[in-house]
Amino acid sequence: MELFEKLRNEGYEVATFAAGSFWIAEDIFRRVQGVVGTAVGYMGGKLDYPTYEEVSVGDTGHVEVVQIVYDPKVVHYEKLLELFWELHNPTVPDEKGEKTPGQYGSVIFYHNDEQKSLATLSKRDIEISGKFKKDIITEIRPAARFFRAKEYHQQYFEKTASGGEIIK
Repeated sequence: MELFEKLRNEGYEVATFAAGSFWIAEDIFRRVQGVVGTAVGYMGGKLDYPTYEEVSVGDTGHVEVVQIVYDPKVVHYEKLLELFWELHNPTVPDEKGEKTPGQYGSVIFYHNDEQKSLATLSKRDIEISGKFKKDIITEIRPAARFFRAKEYHQQYFEKTASGGEIIK
């Protein structure tokens, strides 16, 4: 049984976000009190077991994602959504400024109806807030099969730089 599935069976929940580089997103979400695990990988494409190199070309349809296991008694999904909106620019199709979404697209992948509803409400709230002058292009889609990236991508910043503080 996959570790995330085991944790979910123990009362934890899973969230999955595509918010630009998965290294940056994972680093930020790992610091959140109540997050008990993260993994980076790919979701939403047409290829089974894609590699970083294949996804980087941009024609597989996958985006880089961080998958998060969290304790809903400690951190609420709404807090994770707040961080999602803060850590990237949801008005450009791709972090590199490409015209069509590539590996760095902005997507909230929901795992249940409650996440779908909360994601939809948070997107609406961010749109009417006026925080961004351009249209929000973030997609809200059902979670698809998660393909874990190779081990050297996992906790990349912790392996290559000093760690940060816990976000409360």
